[in-house]
Formats: sequence, C-alpha cells, structure tokens
Amino acid sequence: MTLLPIKRREMPINDLASAQSEMQDIMRSLFGSRGMPNAGQGAAWPAIDIADQEHQYLVKVEVPGCNIEDIDLSVSSNILTICGEKKQEQEVQDKGYYHVERSFGSFRRDLNLAGDIDTTKIDAECKNGVLTVRLPKTEKAKPAKIKIKG
Repeated sequence: MTLLPIKRREMPINDLASAQSEMQDIMRSLFGSRGMPNAGQGAAWPAIDIADQEHQYLVKVEVPGCNIEDIDLSVSSNILTICGEKKQEQEVQDKGYYHVERSFGSFRRDLNLAGDIDTTKIDAECKNGVLTVRLPKTEKAKPAKIKIKG
C-alpha cells in the first residue's frame, strides 16, 4: 500500500476568524473605526435607520428595554453620537433557564451626517422602544451678487 502525503488544513474556525478580521479591516477602511460592531456587542448594538430628507435627517434607533435615562445623545461636527445601556435584570438563581437569547450591555454609535445641522432645533422622542431623532438641516448659503466699490 502506498501512503499519500496529506496536506494539513487549518481548522475551519481559523478560516472564519480570518474572514471576520478581513471584513472588519474593509469596514474600517470605508467607515473608520465606527464601521462594525465588535464580536460580543451582539444584540446590544441597536439597529438604526437614517433618512436624508429635504429639510432634515431622520434617525430611528431600536432601543427596546432601555430606559430613556440610560440613553445619551450628542452632536458635534455633524456627528450624532448615541450612547446607552440596556441593563440586565436582577438575576434569579432558581429560574431554571434552558434557553437564553436576550442580551444586555452598553452601546455607542457615531453617525456621520453629510450636511450641517441646526443644533438649536434637534428633537428626540422615544416611543414603544424606538428612539426617533429629527435633526433639521441648516439653510444653505444662497448665491448672491457682490457689488465692487471703486
């Protein structure tokens, strides 16, 4: 019997980790360090919709289970920062859980908005686990004819 050499393969988990690392590098190159959540942030990382409307940006953030006191919004240099924490309920030892999917933890999202924002007119409300933020755009500079003195 002839023995054939076998090429040793890396474990599939190593291939997955490598692919994830490459994807994170791509996202970082496109979006900076804010591109993707890290592993471990999971469901605590809120889903966000951003609409660029004619006179405003409309941002909707899913924050079920978060108290509004645990959410912080700020704007600086056209970047809307949303920070918050979904706190874990007091753990009861004798519950006998056999399946757990709910996640808890803190999150931070930095959203780079394309245009200037009128920070004096920003409006935010939270209803039924959805945070809605309206960020009015500033009025664009209008073209003007300039007289030359002479």
